[in-house]
Amino acid sequence: MRADARRNRARLLEVAEQVFLRHGTDTSTEEIARAAGVGVGTVFRHFPTKVALIEAVYHNLLARLATEAEAASAEHEPSIGLFRAFTVMAENASAKGTFADALTAMNVEVVTSNSYALRDTMGDLLTRARDAGSVRADIELPDLLALLIGTSRALEQVGPDKAARARVLAVVLNGLKP
Repeated sequence: MRADARRNRARLLEVAEQVFLRHGTDTSTEEIARAAGVGVGTVFRHFPTKVALIEAVYHNLLARLATEAEAASAEHEPSIGLFRAFTVMAENASAKGTFADALTAMNVEVVTSNSYALRDTMGDLLTRARDAGSVRADIELPDLLALLIGTSRALEQVGPDKAARARVLAVVLNGLKP
């Protein structure tokens, strides 16, 4: 793929994610093209159908989250890495859910290798933090994932209020500490 084509594709994914999250996945490909500053033909050259575009946006989001979780795992203090990854996952769960729900409604499989990679990374981070004694010894991965889902829903309820979001995260993360 030429450099300009790669840039167009990356730009389309970025813009499509923003537009879909702001206006819903029913937004037309013409609106996506307009927002990205390209012609609709460019959209269809990269993504032959709207479903393919939504699927690519979803996979791109999961890949970005996996990269952020991996970066958090490089943190020297295991609990800081775990808490950073937990926060990133909780803050992006609504977006992830939006695309997963849309794809599920279109009969597209949403469990991907990136989904498993995220789960594995969270498990590794939890094990390291538990072994270091910086997270409760009785917390297992299913517990952590349940807390992540619950925290994600709580963040949706408090909305964009940054202080309220920080308080919710602080309560949950403090509850993970020994």
